[in-house]
Amino acid sequence: MTPKTSPAWTTEDSARLYRIHEWSAGYFDVTETGDVAVKVNFPSGDVRVSLMDIVAGVHQRDLQMPVLLRIENLLDSQIALLNESFRAAIAQQGYRGRYQGVFPIKVNQQRNVIEEIARFGARYNHGLEAGSKAELIVALSALSDSQALIVCNGYKDPEFIDLGLRARKLGYRCVFVIETPTELPIILERSRALGIRPLIGVRAKLATTVGGHWNKTSGDRSIFGLSTSQLISIVDALKENDLLDCLQLLHCHLGSQIPNIRDIRQAVMEACRYYINLVQEGAPMGFLDLGGGLAVDYLGSKTNNVLSMNYSMDEYCADIVEVIMQSLDAEEVPHPTIVTESGRSTVAYYSLLLFNIFDVTYFEPTPLPQAPAEDEHTLIHSLYSVLERFKPAKIQQSYNNTIYYRDEIRELFKRGQISLRSRALAENLVLEIFRRIVVALDQADETPPELEGLREHLADIYYGNLSIFQSLPDAWAIDQVFPLMPIHRLDERPTREAIIADITCDSDGRIDHFIDLHGTRNTLPLHLLNPDEDYYLGAFLVGAYQETLGDLHNLFGDTNVVSIRVNEDGSFDVTREIQGDSIADILGYVQYNPKDIFERFRDTAEQAVRRGAISVRERQEILERFSASLRGYTYYETDA
Repeated sequence: MTPKTSPAWTTEDSARLYRIHEWSAGYFDVTETGDVAVKVNFPSGDVRVSLMDIVAGVHQRDLQMPVLLRIENLLDSQIALLNESFRAAIAQQGYRGRYQGVFPIKVNQQRNVIEEIARFGARYNHGLEAGSKAELIVALSALSDSQALIVCNGYKDPEFIDLGLRARKLGYRCVFVIETPTELPIILERSRALGIRPLIGVRAKLATTVGGHWNKTSGDRSIFGLSTSQLISIVDALKENDLLDCLQLLHCHLGSQIPNIRDIRQAVMEACRYYINLVQEGAPMGFLDLGGGLAVDYLGSKTNNVLSMNYSMDEYCADIVEVIMQSLDAEEVPHPTIVTESGRSTVAYYSLLLFNIFDVTYFEPTPLPQAPAEDEHTLIHSLYSVLERFKPAKIQQSYNNTIYYRDEIRELFKRGQISLRSRALAENLVLEIFRRIVVALDQADETPPELEGLREHLADIYYGNLSIFQSLPDAWAIDQVFPLMPIHRLDERPTREAIIADITCDSDGRIDHFIDLHGTRNTLPLHLLNPDEDYYLGAFLVGAYQETLGDLHNLFGDTNVVSIRVNEDGSFDVTREIQGDSIADILGYVQYNPKDIFERFRDTAEQAVRRGAISVRERQEILERFSASLRGYTYYETDA
């Protein structure tokens, strides 16, 4: 089914169709030759590098699809954008404090991500948030900036506390955020034992409930955070132990992927009341940590849809600064250092998944006979009559009759009264009638409710060389929608409507929701495959969570990973390449010993030689291929 566009297709038509200018935040574009390009800003101007040139470089390094591509420039750019936007808002409004961001390690724990955030973020004293002992160890190894914050969230046992206290002695600004009342006695006991005064924060549970997909992280029923009575108890206990001066940070997690700026303003306003009262209780304070919430516009619709956002980065920063100033100035409370834990918006753009399409199932009729044979079942002739008499003005009637005859024929087939060939002819007739109905619907003013899903019923299935469970788990688990589009041939009109199936043998391994202006659509316009030519798609904005949440469904492992840095002259450097998991690697993860597996298979082959089923030479060839498979990539490989 052809999208409704002008007869002469241009790259700008493709840009509009796939909404690349709306969701890409200016980081991706379509070139004059029809490729998707990454766009990086330098002092001398924008530099564009074709993703197809990068794919060629990947293949030259003997790396197969799928490939997770990381573009380091975009990570740096997002860190700079967040910090500079807060700096501008602070300067413009005369705020008497500063901004200091931290990155939540849980959003993407990959080493090169954390190390790059620590390296580039040092100019802004950008820190890290750790929610476990392992993440705290990562933070301590990555950060060398003594002014950067390490915000410790989550449950903390004595070992966690000891590690953070000793880090304080080394000069790290390591803050323990008390999430539950049971944590304070551990902090007090370990602080006395080690003789180190802690840097303490408290997490208040806001009543404000925000919108969005993850709004259960906010409000009275949020899992973490202290109630008002618990908060008072913590303050009293700190006073009794002469540690109130250690209470310097208030943590209020606003939410995650908050689409509506008004919700953010309301939550910040409530957080300020907690902060003011803690200052009035005698705590020195100094840091107001507003947690996460800064959204990513996956749809590019600039709305309060759960997958979008109705504000810009500048508006987000300006509104936070304004609300804090208005709230605190009225009580003559000094302006704190503003802290946010923006993870999703920091890393989403820098990572994309590239994969090829290796097969297609087309749902379209094959050439039909001029008329059914005379001895065909009467229901077949009735179906053919519906096709001959089809008129756009009677599409509902044609549809009703087609469904009736099709279902009757299927029942007869179950009872053995119609042959397989006759059923195949009937299904082919049905497809042709449905195709004509869809063409008529494209010209109609409205679609009857019963026919709304007919286009999807005829959509092709494009089989992609990926595992959704491994590389796009949120697309399966929580219906997260990522921008997905071809990365080349965008100077051609896409003439097919399709869904994407992955390489697993699971019916859930499919993508059938794609971005649209005000939500999602159920099919994606794609090009007809050219013989002997690879067709590449890209799934964008996958840097947050997707790299760390994958599983081993069907024993498909981590993909190949390539990190690049775009240079000002238009070239790019491959800064890191990581081979994806081999089959032997994956088998080891599930407690198989690849050496034992090979030995067992070798014994089987040797027994076949003894029986005379194969020759010794054939045995060697079989064992060599088996060994090569153990060393091979878990995904679909194009080379024999």
